[in-house]
Amino acid sequence: MRSELLRLVGSPVQPALSIAVSIVWSLLHALLRSLANLPDLFRIKRLLNMMEAPAYNREVSFWRRPIPLGAIVLLALAVHGPLLAMQLPLTTSYDANFHIFFASHYAHHWFEPWNPKWFAGFSQTTYPPLAHQWIALFSYIIGLPMAFMLVQLIAILLIPVGVYRFSRLWVSERASSYAALLSVFVGAVPFLVYSAGQLPTTLSAPIYLLALPYFYDWSRSSDKRSLVKGIVLTLTAGAVHHVTLIFGSFLFALPVLWLAVIDRDEETSAGAVVARAVGFAAIAAIGLGVVLLPYWMAIIQHPIEQIPIPHASRSNLLLNLNYAINYFFVPYGALLIAFPFVVWIGSADRRLRPLVLGFWITFLFALGGTTPVPKWIFRRAFEILTFERFTLWAAMMALPIVGLIAERLVDRYRAKAVGVLAFAAIFSLAMPLAWIVFSPFQPSGGLNVDPVISFLNRDAHDKYRYLTLGMGNALPKISTYTDASSVDGEYNSARLLPELTHYGTAQLTSAKFFGSQGMQSLRAMLQHADHYGLKFIFIHDPYYEPLVGFAGWQKVESFNSGAISVWAKDDVPPARPVPSDAVPTAWEGQLWGTLPFASSILAILFAFMLPDRRLARPAEVRVGYAVPAESGELVRRAV
Repeated sequence: MRSELLRLVGSPVQPALSIAVSIVWSLLHALLRSLANLPDLFRIKRLLNMMEAPAYNREVSFWRRPIPLGAIVLLALAVHGPLLAMQLPLTTSYDANFHIFFASHYAHHWFEPWNPKWFAGFSQTTYPPLAHQWIALFSYIIGLPMAFMLVQLIAILLIPVGVYRFSRLWVSERASSYAALLSVFVGAVPFLVYSAGQLPTTLSAPIYLLALPYFYDWSRSSDKRSLVKGIVLTLTAGAVHHVTLIFGSFLFALPVLWLAVIDRDEETSAGAVVARAVGFAAIAAIGLGVVLLPYWMAIIQHPIEQIPIPHASRSNLLLNLNYAINYFFVPYGALLIAFPFVVWIGSADRRLRPLVLGFWITFLFALGGTTPVPKWIFRRAFEILTFERFTLWAAMMALPIVGLIAERLVDRYRAKAVGVLAFAAIFSLAMPLAWIVFSPFQPSGGLNVDPVISFLNRDAHDKYRYLTLGMGNALPKISTYTDASSVDGEYNSARLLPELTHYGTAQLTSAKFFGSQGMQSLRAMLQHADHYGLKFIFIHDPYYEPLVGFAGWQKVESFNSGAISVWAKDDVPPARPVPSDAVPTAWEGQLWGTLPFASSILAILFAFMLPDRRLARPAEVRVGYAVPAESGELVRRAV
C-alpha cells in the first residue's frame, strides 16, 4: 500500500512529499504492530493484515464488491436533498405548483373531491389522489411547499431501490448495485423533477418496479406472500398515477412475465406460469377497479373528447432542435452512448431478450411523433398523452443491462472505468440542471403573485371569478392561496366548459401560443363573462390588453412596478355555481378519501411486517463471462 501512495503522489516529481509519505507510513506501521498483541484490538490486527496484504488481492476484492444499497440511497439524498430543500421545483418546473394546488384541496376537503376553484368547478376524481393526499397530510406539520418537497424526495429515494430490485431479476447483485447507482444520475429523473415537475410519474414508477419481483416470484413459483405484496404495491402505484397504471405497467410487466416463463422449473409448464400471471392481473384489475372506482366512473361519464391540444413531446424531434434537446438528449444524457451496447449485449443473452424488447418498444414510444409507431398503437390516446414520461421508463428498462456493462468495464479497466463512468454519470445529471437555465422553455412558477392573491382575498373580491393572461403556470399558486374561483385551469382532462373543450387550446392564460384556436377560445370566454361572474383579469403580457379593453374591461390597478395589471368589468354579477353532472356523490368522496390512502398504508405495513422469503433465481447461478480470480488465473464468473 505504501508503494501505491508513493505512486499517487508522484515521487519523481515531488521527492519531499514522497519522503514524508514513507516516514509517516513507517511510523504508522510500527505503531500498529506494537498494539496488535493487546487484547480486544482485533480490528487493529485486521487493519495490519490489510496493510501487509499483496496489492493485487486487495484491488480485486474491492473492485468486485457490490455497492451497498443504503449507500446509494444516501447518495441520492446528498444529490437531491439540497436542491429540494431550496424548493427548486416550485420556480423551475411546470407542474409542481399544480400538484400543490391539488394537495391544498385535500388538506381542506379530504372527503370532498369537487373543487370549485378551476373551470368554474371540476372533480379531482379525474386524477388519482395518493401523492396529493400524502402532501396534504404532511402539510399539517411542515406546510404545503415543504410537504411537496418531502414526498418528491421520497420518490427520488425509492428510484434506486426500485431499480435495484428490478435489476436483480436480470443481472447479478453487483451489476444491480451499479444500475441503482446510475439511476441517481440518469437525466430523466432531474428532468422530470426540476423541469417537468411530474411528481406522480417519479413516485409511481419505482413503486411498480418494487412490485415486479413479486409478480415474477408468484408467476414462477406460486409464492402466496409474493402475490399479496405484489398486489398491494400495484394498487398503491395505481393510486398514485393513472398513466403509469394504464400504459407503463404493461411495458414493464410483459418482459417480466416472459422471463418467468424462461426461468420456470422443469416440472412447471409455461401455461401454468402464464395462468398465474393472468390471475395476478385479474386480482390487481379488480382491486384497482375498487380503489379507483370514482376515477373510472368519472372517465366513463365524461370521456376525453375535447379537441386535441398540441404538445411538444408529440412532435417530430428531428424537425426541431430545441424539442430534440428537451425530450431526447437531456433526459437520456450519456445513456445514449450505452444504448447500442444495451441492444447488442441484451440480444445475445436469452434471459435479457425480453428486457431488450421492452426497452426498445418504450424507447420508440418516448420519441413521440418522430416515428408513426406511437400513433399506430395508441390511436386517439396519442393526442392526449405526453411522452416525456416514457423516457424515464425506457431508461429504467435499460439500466440493468447498463449495470452489467459497467460491471464488465470495471472488471477489465478498474479505476479508469470508474473514472469514465463517474464522468458520464455527473454529465448526465448536470445536463438537465443546466438546461433549466438555458432552455427556451421557461415556466412562470417564480413569478411573484402575492399582490394578486392579496387583491383577491380583500374587499369580497373572491365573490367573482377571475382570469390570468400571460402568467403561465403561476395560476396554481394563485388558486392555492385564495378562495376565488377561475374559469381557467391547468388540468385539461377535467375541464367541461364548452369555451375550453371546443377549441384546440390548453390554458387560457397562454392562449396566444395556441394560435387562432387559442384566441377564439379566449374571446368566447370573454363574451360569456356575465354568465360565469368573470369580473377580474390579471395581465402579465401587454399582448392581451387591446383585446381585453375592447371587450369592456378597464385597467384599475397594477402590481410589481407595472409588470402585472388588474382589469375589471362593471356590472358583472357575483359568480354562482355552474350546474354539472360531474359532481361526485358523498359515497364517492368517502371512497376517494379512504381506499387509495389505505393501499399505501398496507404497503408500508407489509414492507415491515411481512418479510420477503429468499427465493433462488436463475440469474444468481447461471454462468457468465471470464474475470481474473484473486490468484491470478481466469475463472468463469456466476452472474
